[in-house]
Amino acid sequence: MPFGFLKRAPLLASPPVQHREHVVAGRTLPLRIVENDRARRLTLRIDAGGQGLRVTVPPGLARGEVERFLSRHQGWLEERLAKVPDRPQVRPGVKIPVRGVPHLIVHEPAPRGTVRLETGEDGPTMIIHGDRRHLPRRIADFLKREAKRDIETLVAKHTERVGRKAKAIRYKDTSSRWGSCTSDGSLSFSWRIMMAPPPVIDYLVAHEVAHLKEMNHGPRFWKLCRELCPDTDRCKAWLKRNGSALQAIQFE
Repeated sequence: MPFGFLKRAPLLASPPVQHREHVVAGRTLPLRIVENDRARRLTLRIDAGGQGLRVTVPPGLARGEVERFLSRHQGWLEERLAKVPDRPQVRPGVKIPVRGVPHLIVHEPAPRGTVRLETGEDGPTMIIHGDRRHLPRRIADFLKREAKRDIETLVAKHTERVGRKAKAIRYKDTSSRWGSCTSDGSLSFSWRIMMAPPPVIDYLVAHEVAHLKEMNHGPRFWKLCRELCPDTDRCKAWLKRNGSALQAIQFE
């Protein structure tokens, strides 16, 4: 769909991101409308975990075009959101994956709030000590520490292979992406990736490290990514298939 003839009032001023809400099947979701100079058409994306929507638009697009675009895709949104898993709350008695292995959450009151993993007759368990109210936060903190340990080792391995250094490594709880690489060489990762199997964690790190050399998703980037992680295609598919379920888990 060409948009060059649309010269009416622009959708966005500065900054080029508009925040609002959009109702889908009775659910009110945050909506980000992002202007991108390289966009040639409107694109719609559901954030991981179904927690929000993002519409990317070409510069200078008329305001009404977004409304009509969302209206045309309302059925698609309802169908896709119906498949998004519920947002389970971490609590004793449920299982949470650690490096792809489900662990039963067990709460044991104790003076110190520690977390440890064990494997017994009933299978892998995650034992959390301390005040029950702080259990979700303690699990999140544990995953952050594990992410820092594993990912920094993987970053060192992959950066050595590409001959580039990371300026910084940061850990976030992002809802729209698993990792990122800035033009100055700073890497960011979602600590939730520690719930994925080790090969998927390795793929994510390889993907972002590859951006240190190729700041794009062109053929040379994917060639380098597969050199760093031969399981790139399989792990990429796993993350696409299972990522929403990991993003849906609540640690609040």
